[in-house]
Amino acid sequence: MSIANLASPPITKKIVYPESDGKPMADNSKQFRWIVTIEGNLESLFANDPNVFVAGDMLWYPVEEDNMTRIASDAMVVFGRPKGDRGSYLQWLEGGIAPQVVFEVLSPGNRKKEMDAKFDFYDRFGVEEYYLYDPHRIRLQGWLRDHGKLKSIKAMSNWTSPRLGIWFDITGPELTLHYPNGQRFLTFLELSQARAEAEARNRELEAKLRQAGLL
Repeated sequence: MSIANLASPPITKKIVYPESDGKPMADNSKQFRWIVTIEGNLESLFANDPNVFVAGDMLWYPVEEDNMTRIASDAMVVFGRPKGDRGSYLQWLEGGIAPQVVFEVLSPGNRKKEMDAKFDFYDRFGVEEYYLYDPHRIRLQGWLRDHGKLKSIKAMSNWTSPRLGIWFDITGPELTLHYPNGQRFLTFLELSQARAEAEARNRELEAKLRQAGLL
């Protein structure tokens, strides 16, 4: 048999799953502040649980060998997956586990067609809870999976997330989210100020104890 007649091995093309969709995380400062607040407080909520992964603005690919079916939620929570850095969330490498809870924060530039497509994606690929907040109109919507489909939550004020245990309050001038213990979600600035105040109190107490000869 001549060399020319030997069958050539098939050429397999490696599929690349981009880690960025080229879109900005937020369109304005209010939207950015809300995204950071929600994602950061969710990180804090599950800081001591090694098997809860929280991410913000990370591309999620639910289907292997398909790099076009993807979405970047403003915040997502995955129970049953370890913490750790990832470039993107490749579901088939994560035990096939889809994010159970996702959040989206609207900007004035978001269009109905875009948000409908996001809802369809979350509905199709198994998200259990989906929360959508418009900080400009102070409007909160939520959906909960029931009998295989995401169904609208009729009353969102004082609603408690079954998965997260956090609750939502929209009776004030804007949305507030609360930890299971009732503590309010704090912005990054508020957290920094609270830490600075706590450190100042600790220094003051330490000075008093030294003055009293107790240290």
